[in-house]
Amino acid sequence: MFATERFTRRTFLILSAAALAACKPEDEVIKLSGATMGTTFNIVALPNGRRVEKAALEAAVHSALADVNTEMSNWDRGSEISRVNAAAAGQTVTLSPALAHVMQGATEVHRASDGRFDVTVGPLIDLWGFGSADTLPHVPEARLIEAALQTSGQERVLTLSGDRLHKSVDGAEIYLSAIAKGHGVDRVAEAVRSFGVTDFMVEIGGDLYTSGRNPEGQPWRIGIEQPVPGDRSLYGVADVSGLGMATSGDYRNFFDEADTRYSHIIDPTTGRPITHGTVSATVMTDNAMMADAWATAMLVLGRERGLQIAEAQDLAVLFIERQPDAGFVTTESSRYTALQA
Repeated sequence: MFATERFTRRTFLILSAAALAACKPEDEVIKLSGATMGTTFNIVALPNGRRVEKAALEAAVHSALADVNTEMSNWDRGSEISRVNAAAAGQTVTLSPALAHVMQGATEVHRASDGRFDVTVGPLIDLWGFGSADTLPHVPEARLIEAALQTSGQERVLTLSGDRLHKSVDGAEIYLSAIAKGHGVDRVAEAVRSFGVTDFMVEIGGDLYTSGRNPEGQPWRIGIEQPVPGDRSLYGVADVSGLGMATSGDYRNFFDEADTRYSHIIDPTTGRPITHGTVSATVMTDNAMMADAWATAMLVLGRERGLQIAEAQDLAVLFIERQPDAGFVTTESSRYTALQA
C-alpha cells in the first residue's frame, strides 16, 4: 500500500452517484471499485454498444494499479522507489519510463511553485506524526525540524537528467504520495481506453479523471466538499470532462496543541505546517497526475501567491479561504472561470 488513509484521502463527491447506474440498463454501465494505495478506487465506464467484458476490464485495471504500486510504493521494500531511496549519496540510478515520467512532472511543479511542491518532504511529514511513522501527531522540537530539513529540498538533494537520478545527500528519500495517485488514475484511464471506451470516470482517493459524458449524457459534474471537519455536505460543483481534477484541504487531518491548530500540509521551505487562511485548493489540468501535484502545491502556497502562479501557468484553480467570521470566500483563476462558463 502507499500510505495510511489519514494521509492520502482527498475530497471527492460525484453528483447523483446513486443514479448513475439507474439511468441506463446494467449492461450499459460498468462500475468497479476496490482498495488500492492505502485508499479506494471507483470507476464508471460506458461501453456505448461496444462489447466489453467486465471481468477483462477489471483485470486490466488491477494490473495497472499493481504496476504503479510495484514502481512507486514507499511501503513495498521491493518497489522501484524503495530501491532508489536505498541508493547512497553520490550514486546515479536509471529510472523506469514510468518513474522517470512522474519525477519529471514532480520536478516541473517543484520549480514552478517556488519549491512548495517537494517529493523529499516525507521525513518532515513523519516527524510531525502525519505520515507512516508509528507516532501520534505532535509539535516536534525545533532541532529535529532543522535536522529533517537537511535531508530534504528537492533540487538541493536530487538531480534529474532524463531518466537518470543523482542523489547528493545521504538520507534523502523520495515520497510520491502527492503525485503517484494521480499518475495511477492516468494509468487506469489508459487501461479503460484500451477497450475502446471513451465515456468514463476514474477516481482514486479523491483524485480523478473524466472523459466524455456521464450515464445521463451530460458532462461529468464533481462536487467539492465543505472545508469543515466532519461535514461531508456540498460546497460547490465543477463540470469536468476530459480533465484530471484534485482537491487538497487542511481540514481533515490536523491536531490542536496549546490553542493552535496544525494541519498535515507541511511547507517544505520551513518544515512546518501552513499558517495562512487558504483551506482548500481544487485544480483541473489535462491529466490527473499534474492535478494531484498542483493541488498540494497550491494549498501550500495559499491563495495570494498561488493565484499569481496559476495565472502565469494558465492553471484552473479554485481557492477556498476561511474568514474570521467562520465563513468562506472563493477565488477562481481565469482558466477555472473559463472552464466553468
